[in-house]
Amino acid sequence: MVIKLVCLRCRQKLTAPAYAEKITCLQCGEVNPIIKKPSPATSREQGKISLPLIGKSMDKLKKLLLGNTQRLSDSSGSSSSPPSKLCALDDSVNQLPAKKRAVLCGVSYKKWKYKLKGTINDVMNMKTLLTQTYGFLERNVLVLTEEESDTRLIPTKANIENCLKWLVNGCQKGDSLVFYYSGHGLRQPDFNQDELDGFDETICPVDFLREGMIVDNDIYATIVKPLSEGVTLHAIVDACHSGTILDLEHVYERDRRRWTDNRPPSGVRKKTSGGIAYSISACEDNQVAADTSALNSKTMNGAMTYILIDVVRGNPDITYGDLLDQIETRIEDANQQGCFGGSTILSKLFGPNLSQKPLLSASEEFPVYERKFKL
Repeated sequence: MVIKLVCLRCRQKLTAPAYAEKITCLQCGEVNPIIKKPSPATSREQGKISLPLIGKSMDKLKKLLLGNTQRLSDSSGSSSSPPSKLCALDDSVNQLPAKKRAVLCGVSYKKWKYKLKGTINDVMNMKTLLTQTYGFLERNVLVLTEEESDTRLIPTKANIENCLKWLVNGCQKGDSLVFYYSGHGLRQPDFNQDELDGFDETICPVDFLREGMIVDNDIYATIVKPLSEGVTLHAIVDACHSGTILDLEHVYERDRRRWTDNRPPSGVRKKTSGGIAYSISACEDNQVAADTSALNSKTMNGAMTYILIDVVRGNPDITYGDLLDQIETRIEDANQQGCFGGSTILSKLFGPNLSQKPLLSASEEFPVYERKFKL
């Protein structure tokens, strides 16, 4: 039995025996650790956490997280609804530029032991928000899940990269673009000296164990750098370690109410070509994100995604700052107010290391409590 992996430095495909703990790449000399499938004891650190709730704990946590706004309808997030058969990748649809485009990616890893159950619900909720609240046309929204009949829309590495190129292709002044991702997120050592913490952030396609992860450097190069003047991109990423997944130069510190400099130590500038990019991530780079049934007893959902959609529907004119505050406050209230013998609800049920603070980053600084959140 052999293990297939991709070199962390040069992306060369490697093959190693199952018993090996590391392998040296013959092309670049990099020594690559071999990551085995996670055991139950370590699965929290490998990706999005699945958080089941039972009994009174679920009821209490729902109230704390949902606040006073109206709950999403059960039908909007139901994974039983048949996915739309989109043809946006066909040349016939791309003859005219779209003012609004979106790529929505939900990876459930259904063949894994530690699969995610809420990602498809997240994608369908986000699609409903875009089409019903923000006027996106269905034909201009690409949905990638493992349930799609079109093989081009299975969330493999190649397909995700291809769809991200489609998202920005031919973008013009006035265009609004959205990239949404719900799935596992990881980190790996930074070899380009463009990360302040020494780690690149990544997202994990369904075939990442064979083809490799998609690194933040590549996401930036594909959908941030090409943004021309007058084009707006929003990325909403519900994954572990997703804080600076777009490598944007400005990160907002909510506690201090100020922007901080996230420019690469190497001196390389990571700017757009005149447009503006926003990113709202489920957690900071060193944190994990929750996939839970606490918000809707009938379905699993990403905590950040569910709350964001619920808040925006209840207040369409909300600012970026107020949106960030409400997401963090609801998660924090749930973590702090429901105690079991001195331990908070989340730490009691899911371990003491659960910490999730949403993060806002952007390609330029702006007044977060004045500018309205619009997709």
